[in-house]
Amino acid sequence: MRGTVYLDHAGTTLFPQSQITSFMKDLMENVYGNPHSQNISSKLTHDTVEQVRFRILAHFHTSPEDYTVIFTSGSTAALKLVAEAFPWVSPGPEGSGSCFCYLTDSHTSVVGMRKITAAMNVSSIPVRPEDMWSAERQDAAAAGDPAGQPPHLFCYPAQSNFSGTRYPLSWIGEVKSGRRRPASRPGKWFVLLDAAAFVGTSPLDLSVHQADFVPISFYKIFGFPTGLGALLVNNRLAALLRKTYFGGGTAAAYLAGDDFYVPRESVAERFEDGTISFLDVIALKHGFDALERLTGGMESIRQHTFTLAQYTYTALSSLRYPNGAPVVQIYSDSDFSSPEVQGPVISFNVLDDHGNVVGYSQVDKMASLHNIHVRTGCFCNTGACQRHLGISDEMVKKHLQAGHVCGDDVDLIDGQPTGSVRISFGYMSTLEDAQAFLRFIIATRLHSSHGQPLPLATPGEAGAPPEDSEAQNAVPAARARGSSSPQEDTSPHSGVWNNSPTAVDAEGLCPPLLEATGTQQTTSEKAADVPDGDLRSHVITNLFLYPIKSCAAFEVIRWPLGSQGLLYDRSWMVVNHNGICLSQKQEPRLCLIQPFIDLQRRIMVIKAQGMEPIEVPLEENSEQVQICQSKVCADRVNTYDCGEKISNWLSKFFGRPYHLIKQSSDFQRNAKKKHGKDQSAHTTATLSLVNEAQYLLINRSSILELQQQLSTSCENGKEELFPMNNLISRFRANIITNGTRAFEEEKWDEISIGSLRFQVLGPCHRCQMICIDQQTGQRNQDVFQKLSERRERKVKFGVYLMHTSLDLSSPCYLSVGSQVLPLLKENMEHHDIPATE
Repeated sequence: MRGTVYLDHAGTTLFPQSQITSFMKDLMENVYGNPHSQNISSKLTHDTVEQVRFRILAHFHTSPEDYTVIFTSGSTAALKLVAEAFPWVSPGPEGSGSCFCYLTDSHTSVVGMRKITAAMNVSSIPVRPEDMWSAERQDAAAAGDPAGQPPHLFCYPAQSNFSGTRYPLSWIGEVKSGRRRPASRPGKWFVLLDAAAFVGTSPLDLSVHQADFVPISFYKIFGFPTGLGALLVNNRLAALLRKTYFGGGTAAAYLAGDDFYVPRESVAERFEDGTISFLDVIALKHGFDALERLTGGMESIRQHTFTLAQYTYTALSSLRYPNGAPVVQIYSDSDFSSPEVQGPVISFNVLDDHGNVVGYSQVDKMASLHNIHVRTGCFCNTGACQRHLGISDEMVKKHLQAGHVCGDDVDLIDGQPTGSVRISFGYMSTLEDAQAFLRFIIATRLHSSHGQPLPLATPGEAGAPPEDSEAQNAVPAARARGSSSPQEDTSPHSGVWNNSPTAVDAEGLCPPLLEATGTQQTTSEKAADVPDGDLRSHVITNLFLYPIKSCAAFEVIRWPLGSQGLLYDRSWMVVNHNGICLSQKQEPRLCLIQPFIDLQRRIMVIKAQGMEPIEVPLEENSEQVQICQSKVCADRVNTYDCGEKISNWLSKFFGRPYHLIKQSSDFQRNAKKKHGKDQSAHTTATLSLVNEAQYLLINRSSILELQQQLSTSCENGKEELFPMNNLISRFRANIITNGTRAFEEEKWDEISIGSLRFQVLGPCHRCQMICIDQQTGQRNQDVFQKLSERRERKVKFGVYLMHTSLDLSSPCYLSVGSQVLPLLKENMEHHDIPATE
């Protein structure tokens, strides 16, 4: 937790330790039974839940006389409930019927309500924000008498979850009274106020702004519990709500053998099907207590979070490259002048000095290196995303055809952004958090040749801190949480194990194999227009396998091939106590775990500094193995636990409970990525525990160019920070070649190594793991940043390979010194593939 800068409070805020401690103490001291029972513990639960309902209503300045709290699984479930229960009227012979209007700047869950209304033959009308702003006000009398007219529903967010724009709460009264109409339809208008994004950092007074429906999610307010929300229903409308399904606890009486059902009188009990999540509801009490104890109330939270956002907005807006070009483009409908019109949310994209957008995925990766947590994409708000980024409806459809879906990391298509970066503040956010974020932007975009950042906001500007805040020019070093800033944490790790293994020759460890040595160039290869000089120069210089996913490399001189790649490459992985696969992103010290494969003894020996070596058998005993399931890149894989002994060994080294698991030998995991020419092929490559492909190849010439870039950035001939072998180890490739030109491997379509042929699947998109020194486990952001600059904002390095038609009836292997014969692509386009680990 130390040094973490969390800036995604609009996604979920964080909870204080005291809140959880208080809740756990409550559970330890009380017995809470099912509230549908009648015993003493159940009565305690029922009464406590009712007290929480009162507490919720009081928080929103209303009472049980005016509103009812219906607990749901979240705001999405609350919205779905409204769509199903609203008293819609289908159009009759005269064409008059209900309509559902929603602001286009709405969450996906709001827009999704139209599918339910469409099934009821109710029309849906999207309303642009500018149309609501410009809607002419009418006198209440001119609006006409709604008696006998169909009911309509207008939904809009109190705060945009995309940009933080706060829409007027006065619209509630104006729409309900008929003075402002979302659409020209006769009838009575009701208002659904989506308050999920708003109430986490702002007070809502329902005694003044009496919306008919108010959905909320409590994790946006307290951080805990998750999976619990509520629908606040205005009691004046409650009697009109309709319900078809009835679940446990909602019936006053019903017959199992006849169509007879009478609902409970209480609106909440009528709509809360089954047993509510009563322990989570009880946890809300402790959330309210902590909120009041730590903050002094929602008005204080509103002012605090807005001030941080205003300061950050002002500083970001002022950042310029030396040529005067802005560093960021901010998407906002306000100038951050008041918390009445703007929430503590900033949505933006980073630009280069030519005005081109740097993809949000790239920014997210760089932020992760600095331990800064942001949100990227469209944030489940396509309407606002389209409006601010200028994405047409046709472009959305074309993006889908190009393979981009909501929530992925395809951030640029034809140079145009598909989403943005969002930062948001919560009540526990600090000025140091804002400054750490600004330092990150400056460090990655604005350092001059002398390393001096440009000035930020100065006293007197909107959002700037007082003069004694040390923020007049460059942002000072963070003092948050009593630690240095994340990017300054370069202290050496105490548990370093620097014994480099000697490359292993497998020739004496297995039966005679078909050696992959150089052969004569075929006619078809010559026809591929590959210069002869390149053919003679491409030779394998190193071979690596990584028996345990994300752990240290095992270097070999020659090694057998299996159906999934190099034999035993990434056959094992380390998982936490929940069975989640670990990588160096979460646990950098995995690189200090050194596995060795002994083919003769059929064991893997694992070593680490300060630990006795431990042995693990290469194959399972089928009679003793208990198969379990895990996931790698969303793929289900069958694995088995390698035992308590190795688990204890890992747990002792890392100081937390870890397990070693191995992919089951009889489980086949098919590759999703295929070579462009073989999309319809009947044979599919199989994978070990790698993410995407069987092999990864890198070119020493590409490494050399990166090394030269890093060398020129060192100060005044300072000793080389990144030796060639250090850089090679960071990219965790299987095959290293010595090509003549940097990045020429990205032009290849296939390669031949002796009698073996491999298809090139495309370049590998790199993640922050390349910043980890594989000998020490320490991070250095320079490698990622320089590679990003060299590769035009996309961090690509190395190419993925898949062997074709591998015949394992005769054992074969790869060896150092073998020639690599490439074939050029017929067209130069390949889909990018995420990093291996």
